[in-house]
Amino acid sequence: MSILTVQNLSHGFGDRAIFNDVSFRLLKGEHIGLVGANGEGKSTFFHIITGELQPDAGTVEWAKHVRVGYLDQHAVLERGMTIRDVLNSAFQYLFDMEQEINDLYMKMGDVEGEELDALMAEVGDLQDILTMNDFYVIDSKVEEVARNLGLMDIGLDRDVEDLSGGQRTKILLAKLLLEKPDILLLDEPTNYLDEVHINWLTRYLQEYENAFILISHDIPFLNSVINIIYHMGNQELNRYVGDYDNFQRIYEARKAQQEAAYRAQQQEIAELEDFVQRNKARVATRNMAMSRQKKLDKMELIELAAEKPKPQFSFPMGKTTSKLIFETKDLVIGYDKPLSKPLNLTLERGQKVALVGANGIGKTTLLRSLLGELKPVSGQVFQGQNLEIGYFEQEVKASDNTCIEEVWQEFPHFTQQEIRAALARCGLTTKHIESRVTVLSGGEKAKVRLCKLMNRENNVLVLDEPTNHLDVDAKDELKRALQEYRGTVLIICHEPEFYRDVVTDVWNCEQWTTKLS
Repeated sequence: MSILTVQNLSHGFGDRAIFNDVSFRLLKGEHIGLVGANGEGKSTFFHIITGELQPDAGTVEWAKHVRVGYLDQHAVLERGMTIRDVLNSAFQYLFDMEQEINDLYMKMGDVEGEELDALMAEVGDLQDILTMNDFYVIDSKVEEVARNLGLMDIGLDRDVEDLSGGQRTKILLAKLLLEKPDILLLDEPTNYLDEVHINWLTRYLQEYENAFILISHDIPFLNSVINIIYHMGNQELNRYVGDYDNFQRIYEARKAQQEAAYRAQQQEIAELEDFVQRNKARVATRNMAMSRQKKLDKMELIELAAEKPKPQFSFPMGKTTSKLIFETKDLVIGYDKPLSKPLNLTLERGQKVALVGANGIGKTTLLRSLLGELKPVSGQVFQGQNLEIGYFEQEVKASDNTCIEEVWQEFPHFTQQEIRAALARCGLTTKHIESRVTVLSGGEKAKVRLCKLMNRENNVLVLDEPTNHLDVDAKDELKRALQEYRGTVLIICHEPEFYRDVVTDVWNCEQWTTKLS
């Protein structure tokens, strides 16, 4: 049974086409991975099928009475709501039903006979729905999901405005899972999630009976939960049965076949054109030349898909630092309350360290304290000499600049040609480079920020979740660049397959935090 049918969909922004006459079908129980490079339109596709965005052409048809749940990577939470308020809102339709039952009971005092029997029957039906949907154990259901996603450690009575990006993502994900929709639309759900909670989400999706569409660049996670791949690229949407690894094998084989067919056809065209040129003027061979010209005219040309520019990251080294980079003496990090035990840490020149552990325990707070951006609760931070620090923040304020203006602000001595070349090295096309930063995908925005780091000499890189939103090619290239970098690296990352080949040491912040028992 088809839950969602998309036919002949076309859409673009200005002169930049995203889809051209694509079709898509979601069947009951399918677990789909939607993959493709940054900026190919994956999130735009979600916005179209949820009705948030009207396509230029084509139709989107959902089956009747389908409840759709959408985890949007850019969703915002309302100020003044607690975590518990947000999670309870997943059951708003049941609370509305309870109010409807109370209203029916009020009506019963004014009627009798058949009318009373009808109201009693309606109440009974509604009561059955409440019972079937576990209305009377909502609190325990909320706490179970909150515990599995690490929200109990934060406190269900915390105001959502006070939370980090990772914590807000967890809340939206928990609310969505509590709603148990007929179909889940998940846009990069593992961004900001730590390993423990990614593992829990993996098990949840493996056992999920309904259909879902998942956008993710986390390949191990993707492989473990999906059974269909839709690949988005070059304005097309193509279906592959199996996991991501199987898709890659088939895609590369088809690409090789296409390239071989293209080369053979180009060779044939060259030979035919050469024959026509040499023989069209001679009476004896004119008919043969015309015959070959007709063959040329009727030939259906094979076109190769345009190659996407691949990023080429490199981080130029600054001058040599002192042996000591950072040292702490009984450092206690936090805001209104301590987030850590007293820390005595040393980071030396050349070390590459991954900070790992659950969300909300103070990893970003530790980075900001080491950088001097945040005053510690107590204790001291000592910085070494000659430090030239490049800092990639987890969250930055939205910019209304174009990509060119964004980089020009930091490097006013660059020519426009130099800025365009710098952005192109990060894998951005001309159309992306000329676009406003606000309309770019999460991965493209990250590439603009990495561009700034690449064009300034650094001897220390401090990176807070740099792989979030980056596509597979960009992550592989960033890993290579960090392996080659001769400076010191301090990185927060929840992807062991990314950082384990980069770092010399792993610091588990769960050993120091006051947030975990």
